[in-house]
Amino acid sequence: MRYEITGDTLPVVICTLEDGEQMINEGGSMAWMSPNMRMETTSNGGIGKALGRLFSGERMFQNIYTAQGGQGLIAFASSFPGSIQAFQIVPGREIILQKSSFLAGEAGVELSMFFNKKLGAGLFGGEGFILQKVTGSGTVFAEFDGHVVEYELQPGQQILVDTGHLAAMEASCSMDVQTVHGAKNVLFGGEGLFLTQITGPGRVWLQTMPIVNVAAVLRPYFPTNTNSSS
Repeated sequence: MRYEITGDTLPVVICTLEDGEQMINEGGSMAWMSPNMRMETTSNGGIGKALGRLFSGERMFQNIYTAQGGQGLIAFASSFPGSIQAFQIVPGREIILQKSSFLAGEAGVELSMFFNKKLGAGLFGGEGFILQKVTGSGTVFAEFDGHVVEYELQPGQQILVDTGHLAAMEASCSMDVQTVHGAKNVLFGGEGLFLTQITGPGRVWLQTMPIVNVAAVLRPYFPTNTNSSS
């Protein structure tokens, strides 16, 4: 499989598949494809894995696209202004993604639910208890909000991330929360009470424009729905 990521604020990944090669996605992200791409919808692992994907922000069923009778082409588009990032997954080098960020991947990768076992990080870190974990072997594409900045954390090295800005991290990293110190900082600093703390070793990907932040900025401009009773 060969691919090209093109586009600026609304990117698309265009994949070229050889005869018999397969891609999977969660439905809704396929933008265009050649006529020889065959689609099959499946639970891909049974009801247990399907429910796990549902809890991690994806759909229960996946679409499998197969190139038949020669080379095929298929494109997957982002659903929000931002970035598409490609990850090479191999056994022992898994990736943890934010909820709903899985876009598509080669048939050799597997998407499952990742449960954040630390109570504090789940409740107050802003990322939630349930994330996505990608295992197996192959290329996977994820869509993130805004631009993506990557850091390589050494063993024990930490970075503090504001709510919603964590896009992905290698499974070797760990996630917890840290309390913002000082009453004035909490009340007037505008960053809230908790920050997400990522500890290495491993790479971490941060996004510049979480969709929840965009919604908060636009909310004052939405008309108020007032119902008058007669």
